[in-house]
Amino acid sequence: MAKVATRDSSPILPSDKSAALALTPVSRETEARLDRYVGLLVEWQAKTNLVAPSTLPHLWTRHISDSLQLLDLAPTAKTWVDLGSGGGFPGVVLACALAETPGANVHLVERNAKKAAFLREAVRVTSAVATVHLAGIGDSVDRIGSRVDCVTARALAPLHQLVGFAEPFVSGGAKALFLKGQDVEAELTEATKYWNIEPRLHSSRTGGHGWIVELDRIERRNPSAITHGDRA
Repeated sequence: MAKVATRDSSPILPSDKSAALALTPVSRETEARLDRYVGLLVEWQAKTNLVAPSTLPHLWTRHISDSLQLLDLAPTAKTWVDLGSGGGFPGVVLACALAETPGANVHLVERNAKKAAFLREAVRVTSAVATVHLAGIGDSVDRIGSRVDCVTARALAPLHQLVGFAEPFVSGGAKALFLKGQDVEAELTEATKYWNIEPRLHSSRTGGHGWIVELDRIERRNPSAITHGDRA
């Protein structure tokens, strides 16, 4: 199968991009932003591990389309918070897609300085609507300040910890959307030991064993049992 070689000679499969955009269609303007983002990510990947190298050929379906699908679950959300943004999934992808939406902003929270530097460059290159916070999750609530519509996280921490991170935002009216893998049921079982939640599960549009956990209400079951680890 033909491959498009970047200047780093990292293979990006054209068929994967086509498949991703068929799953999660975007405007031409958003596609152009995402193309610039992908180019930058592949360039930085050589010096900073942003994604698993084995996923690069399927970057569009594994990471970009996986992120874009969240928009349909919160179609009116304008202010987003992405916890532990890392390489920008889903935060930068969402910010690219929301660039033409008046009043939209995605807060990217990342405590790793190198990754935060990448996120800033990605926002600059793509003209995405995002604000990068070089901070731990515990400091993000006060930093952001404004009312949040949706809080997200991907490949960050076990679900019971994510629920704790998101609780201040959800208590303020936000929706939480967490991208999780095939162990989601076990993670939900563990999370309900500590939290009263009513999760809605959505099967990932990108196939595999991925799931999206949607939460609109979070209450502490036993406050003394919660450990607020700040690991992002």
